[in-house]
This record gives sequence, structure tokens and C-alpha cells, in this order.
Amino acid sequence: MVGLLALLGGFLSLPAPPAVADSTYLCTGYAGCANAGYSHDGYRANRNTMYWRMYAGHNCTNYAAYRIVRSGLPNTRPWSGNGNASNWGVAMKSITDATPTVGAIAWWKANVPGAGSSGHVAYVEQVVSSTEIVISEDSWGGDFHWRRITKSGRGWPSGFIHFNDRVLAPTAPPTVVGTPKIGVTLTARQGTWKPAGSYAYQWSAGGAPIAGATKATYTPTAAVLRKALSVTVTATKKGYQPGKAVASTAAVAPGTMANTVRPVITGTPQLDEVLSVSLGTWQPAPVTKSVQWYADGVAIPGATAWTLPLTQDLVDKRVVARVAARATAYNAGAVMSLPTEPVLAGTIREVTPYTLTGTPAYGGALQVVPGTVEPADATVVHTWLRDGVPVPGVTGPVYPLRAEDVGRRISVRLDMTRRSFRSLSRTIPLASMVTTKPTMRVVAEGRVRKAVVKVRMRAPGVTPFSGRVTLRIGSRAQVVRFVNGAARVVVPDLRPGVKWVRVAYEGTTVVKATKAKVKVRVRKR
Repeated sequence: MVGLLALLGGFLSLPAPPAVADSTYLCTGYAGCANAGYSHDGYRANRNTMYWRMYAGHNCTNYAAYRIVRSGLPNTRPWSGNGNASNWGVAMKSITDATPTVGAIAWWKANVPGAGSSGHVAYVEQVVSSTEIVISEDSWGGDFHWRRITKSGRGWPSGFIHFNDRVLAPTAPPTVVGTPKIGVTLTARQGTWKPAGSYAYQWSAGGAPIAGATKATYTPTAAVLRKALSVTVTATKKGYQPGKAVASTAAVAPGTMANTVRPVITGTPQLDEVLSVSLGTWQPAPVTKSVQWYADGVAIPGATAWTLPLTQDLVDKRVVARVAARATAYNAGAVMSLPTEPVLAGTIREVTPYTLTGTPAYGGALQVVPGTVEPADATVVHTWLRDGVPVPGVTGPVYPLRAEDVGRRISVRLDMTRRSFRSLSRTIPLASMVTTKPTMRVVAEGRVRKAVVKVRMRAPGVTPFSGRVTLRIGSRAQVVRFVNGAARVVVPDLRPGVKWVRVAYEGTTVVKATKAKVKVRVRKR
């Protein structure tokens, strides 16, 4: 009988007694645990099947073997000999340590707190910390349980057997977003992992890790030019074996120089002047740079300096500069400046000044007396201005002064132009405003010892015309105000006889002075 038991020990494990440990029971029984939300992973329906040749039913070794087979390992015991729980950690010492992980088998030696003479095994469901775990177990002569065990009490497992621990794995692989190009930032997307965890990154070039490249983003430098890149995403979660996944890119291409501020041409585009062009601003900073000048879109032979003397053959042409820049591991970039105005042969010059003649008075005319210019065939356009505003319809050198000019300042602008030359514009002003000469009509009517005098005034260009006149009869003088060009005054207490009536208007800066006189007979009765 003893021999038979020894023989059976090589094929079937001896039942292990219930584990006893300082722990907290979370549930008991297949149904009780299921109702409380604690799974038996289908063991209730499969408990009568032997796994790894362990005794079926309520048995810690059969339950532990069932969970390992469910994780993907074959239903073949991975060692020969004794299947008792106490022997599991001995037979599998190469994968047994003191680190708890989800999916590992918690193992107790024989006759230690938490186990009987045959030892004990259980399945690690949760790892709360390195000193606290949650297990599920079945027991010979007992029932199915979930328990919480802490290392501070008695009954902590003797070790943990890592047959097929839960390893984090991606359900969707990581990817790299962006173009593998010098200076262009790449972004690693970690993919989808079950369960979700925390993620670390390591970028590599040509299979070699890049020092310091441990973030989700990486910007290729010249050191990785034409090397294929990859990023290793490592997922971690408490109680799980770390998982790794790799995403790769094509070989890194040279970067592209970026111009952020366009080159600018400075100088006067005129014959015998010199133009200069700036480099502009580039990213990254150029190591080498060059320039080529163009005239009307055609490259100027030999014009590769940063300055360009303007010669006769460039007159009437627009000049532009093409600036190229290059940096290590970057393709050359090039950009055109904005074009200049057409190159001029020179500036029109007034050799003898133009002048303005004429009397600035209503009814008169102003005339421009030509001077001389170089070049002599320059076209001169006259624009007459009234208080600085162009007068429509008058474009010649003669300007007739009209009523609307009275009291205004007249000037003339001379615009001198010639092809290939910079234009010249000059304004000739009048020194004073345009004046007008008034007309005066006086009518005097003699009465008994008095006279009635009527004055009528008119000034072209002045409407309404109001002001004051001085009226004299003999030694008597009187200031009279006229409104809208008319005034009437009665002069009393005059001696009978014929008398002169004199009326004088002193004038203003716009209206000239004038006077008139008439005779009046003052009656005695």
C-alpha cells in the first residue's frame, strides 16, 4: 500500500489541507463569492476535471493548476515528481521569487503559518503593494475563498511562482506621428493597452538608444541623419509584468531650411547707386549662405556678392535677390526678396527755376514762366491749386482768376517726368490772396435842411458784401454801415445850398479801397 501511494505521488498530488494564515476573508464558496463580485473564473463547472494530474474538486493544487492552464499554458505538469503544494516552489525554483505579481502562484512551504503539512498554493488576484495581496484559493476539505493577506501578520507566502504572470500587452500597437526629418518633431502614441498603465519611452536610431530621448516627442538631429528611428513604449502597472512594444519609422531625411524673415533690399534703385540685401532670418542658423541677383527675372552674370552696383544695363529693370542658406543635415533653402522699383537713370533737375507772374486780382491772370530742366525733354504738367486743392479743368501754364478765387491762395504744382528718371515735383505759391476791386454808386436827394444819401456797393467774389463807409458833407463826417451792399442815411441840420457828398471805403486785405462823390442841393423850405 505504501508503495502504491509512492507511485501515485509521481502522477497525482496529495490533497493539501486548508490554508490558515493571518488574513481577512473577503468571501466564501463559489456562489457566495460570485454574489459578492469575486470570480472563480469558471472553476465551479470544471472542478471535477484534474489539471496537471492534481486531485479534482476542492483542492488548492487543482485550482491553481486550472488557473495557470486558463492563462494559456498546456494542461501538462511542467515538472516530474511530487505534485504536493509544498513541492511546487522547490520543483520550479528557477521561476520562484519573493515578488508578488498578478497571475503568479502564491506558494507556502509545508508546516509554515498559513499552510499544513502538504504546503499550500493560491492564485494572486491583486497586488495592493509589496506587503499586501489579494488571493483566490480552494482547499482540500474546505471551500473556495478570496482572502486579503498582509506581510505584517503571520502567513505571508514563502514565495511566488511566475508560471505565466499577467503581462501588460497592447491591443492596438504604438505609432509614430510625423515625418522622420531633421528638425521635425515626432510624437509617439502609446497605443491601447489592457489594462491601461503608465508609459515610458526610449527612442533609438539604427537600433541604438539615443541618450536623453525618453519623452513622447523627439526631434531628430544631424546625428541620426539617414538612420531608421524606433520608439520602445514600456507599459507598467502595479502587480503586472511590464509590457513593451515598438514603433518604427523610415530613415531620417535631411531637414528643410525655414525662412522666417524675408531678405530685404536696401539702397536707391538708380544708376550708379549700390543696392544691398540682408540675409533674412532662418531656422536653423545657416552654416553657409549665398546670393544671386536678378534683373527682370534673369540672373545677372557674376552678381553673387551681397551688394550690387547699378550699371547702365539695369536701367528700367526691376532687381530682385535670391538668397540661399544651408545648415548641416539640412537641404538648402532659398527665398526671393521683394523686387525694387525699376532702376532709374537719374533724377530730373531744375536748372533754372520756374516762376509765377501776374497780378493776383479778380479778372486778371497768372502765368508760369518756364525755367530749364535736365533732361531738357522732360514733360511738365501744370496743376493749379486753390487753397491747396486742385482746380478742375485748368491744366495749362496760364490761369485766369475768377470770382471763386477771391480771398483764396492760388499756387501751381509742376510735375516733371521722363522715362527712366525719378520725377520732380515743385509747388510755386502766390505771396498773397487774390483780391477784388469793388464798385460804388452814390445817390443823394436834397430835402429841407437835410439830405438823404443812398450807397450801393458790389465786389465780385464777395457775397454777401457788408462793411462800413465814411460819408462826408462839408465839415460833417459820419461812419455808415452797409449790409448786403446797401446803405441809406439821412443827414439833418444842413444849411441850404449845393454841397458835395463824399463817400469813401477803406478796403480790406481782399477788397480794394474805393470812393465816390456827388452834389446835392439842400432846400431852404
